[in-house]
Amino acid sequence: MARARVGVAVLTMGTRPAELRALLDSVAAQDLPATRVVVVSNGAPLPELPSGVTGVELPENLGVSGGRNVAMERLRDFGDVDVLVDLDDDGLLIERDVFSRIAAMYDADDALGVVSFRIADETGFTQQRHVPRIGRTDPLRGGQVTTFLGGGHALSMRMLERVGGWPEDFFFTHEETDLAWRALDDGWKILYAPELVLQHPRTAPTRHGVYYRMTARNRVWLAKRNLPAVLVPLYLGAWTALTLARTRSAPGLRAWFGGFAEGVRKPCGARRPMRWSTVWLMARLGRPPVI
Repeated sequence: MARARVGVAVLTMGTRPAELRALLDSVAAQDLPATRVVVVSNGAPLPELPSGVTGVELPENLGVSGGRNVAMERLRDFGDVDVLVDLDDDGLLIERDVFSRIAAMYDADDALGVVSFRIADETGFTQQRHVPRIGRTDPLRGGQVTTFLGGGHALSMRMLERVGGWPEDFFFTHEETDLAWRALDDGWKILYAPELVLQHPRTAPTRHGVYYRMTARNRVWLAKRNLPAVLVPLYLGAWTALTLARTRSAPGLRAWFGGFAEGVRKPCGARRPMRWSTVWLMARLGRPPVI
C-alpha cells in the first residue's frame, strides 16, 4: 500500500524571512519528502522562496483561519496530498523523520484525523499552555486528546473533506478547538504525539494586541456553534470565572468583556451542536466541553 502523501502549509506575514527560510530548509531535509509545500503570505509581499515551493500572495490579512483555508484549498487542488501539515513560520523541525512518522501513523489508522506536535523552545522546554490537556500534565505523555496545537499539527485531508476547514470569521484564537470538536463529532481521533517536536521560541499569547477581545468573542462563537444548548451557559460561565481569576490587567478585562458582548451579539456561522456521545467521549478523555 502506498504511503500517505504529506503536504506542508506555512503562513507568513513577511516579518520573519530568516526563520521562514530555516523552517523550509528543515522541511526539505525530511527523510520522507513532502509532496507539496505551500507558503501563504497573509497581506504582505511574498518573500523569496526555495525552488519547488508554491507561493500564494494574499492582498489582505485573512488571519490564521482564512490563510490556512487558502493553503488547504491550494493543496487540495494539486490532488496529491493525503495529510496536511501546518507549521508556524518561526518554527523548526529538529528531527529528520517527522514526516515519515506522520505517514506511518496515518497508514496505521484510518480513523486518525489530527496529530498534534509538541511545541518546545530551543532548550527543550514546553510551556504548559502547549499541552492539550487540563492541568499541569506531563508534556511528554502522548495519547488521545480533545484539541490540538496550532503551531504544528497534521490533518487528514479526508477528514477535512467531511467536516470542513477552518472557521474563517474567527481570524485567530480557538480555531483549532472549533475544528477539533467538529472532527471528534464526526468520529475522528485526535492524537498528541510529543515525539514530533516543532522547536519554537517561547512566547506569550498576550503579545497580540487584539488577544483579549478575540479570545472572548471566539469563545462565545465556539460555544454557540458547537455545544448542546444546555452546555453553552456552563461553558461560558466557567471561562468567565477563570478569566476573572487569572487576568490582572484592567484594560485586558475591558477588552475581554467587549469581545464577549461582540460574540453574543454577532452571528458566527451555522450552528451544529455536537452529539451527547461526543460530550461523553470528551469527558472520558479528560476534558468535557464545559471548560
